[in-house]
Amino acid sequence: MDELNAPTLTGAARENVAALSDAPLALFLDVDGTLLDIAERPDEVVTPSDLISILNKAERKLAGALALISGRTIEDLDRLFEPLRLRASGIHGAEIRLDPCGPTTAAPAAMALPSSVLTALMREVAPFPDVFIENKRFSFVVHYRRAPQAERPLRQAVARLVESLSTTVEVLEARCAIELKAPGFDKGHAIAAFLSEPPFRGRTPVFVGDDRTDESGFAFVTAQGGYAYSVGRLRPGASGVFAQPSEVRDWLAEFARRGSRE
Repeated sequence: MDELNAPTLTGAARENVAALSDAPLALFLDVDGTLLDIAERPDEVVTPSDLISILNKAERKLAGALALISGRTIEDLDRLFEPLRLRASGIHGAEIRLDPCGPTTAAPAAMALPSSVLTALMREVAPFPDVFIENKRFSFVVHYRRAPQAERPLRQAVARLVESLSTTVEVLEARCAIELKAPGFDKGHAIAAFLSEPPFRGRTPVFVGDDRTDESGFAFVTAQGGYAYSVGRLRPGASGVFAQPSEVRDWLAEFARRGSRE
């Protein structure tokens, strides 16, 4: 029996991440804060040297039923895991690539935010040193990891801006970041899209994520009878928790090692 388990975990973490059965699995993985350790800036994140090989083996073992479900763009994911190309969803479900050799397409409900929102957001953020905006077209992210003392006034400023907009905007709270996006797409919808297509169809979904932007994915996977795990602390919809990304990588490595298709 091949199991997705956590033999390298210790203490409470081992108890909180249960072994799974040998039913066919579909594995969905967030990236920043889940597979990769958080950095001060998104472009400073480091991909461990062995992770690409681990992901490749796990994907082959699952007959392709593995996808990255990230807030990053798919182009950025390809850069992080080069030369590996995986099935992926980017920008919280705005982008999707159902075939690793196929094109990246926008989700049917995905809408780019107007440039006027970016202009207004830049004006609100300007008074805060070491705070910067990441433009992902379908969303704008305010990063304040280098200015944690600015969190409260920054969130208040962004909230006032959102209330004043004529455009409907959703606010996602991430780790040391505030993300504005159009409504109508999220990680739960992205996972649903994968599960409706081969090689994911008919498999038990497993999703691992780390922050509030992943909670729609946790809720959807749990509703489908799957398994949801969070990283750092237990989050709504998750049934188990990893202490940190290194434990997720160890868990994935052990799964890839057992009976992997060489």
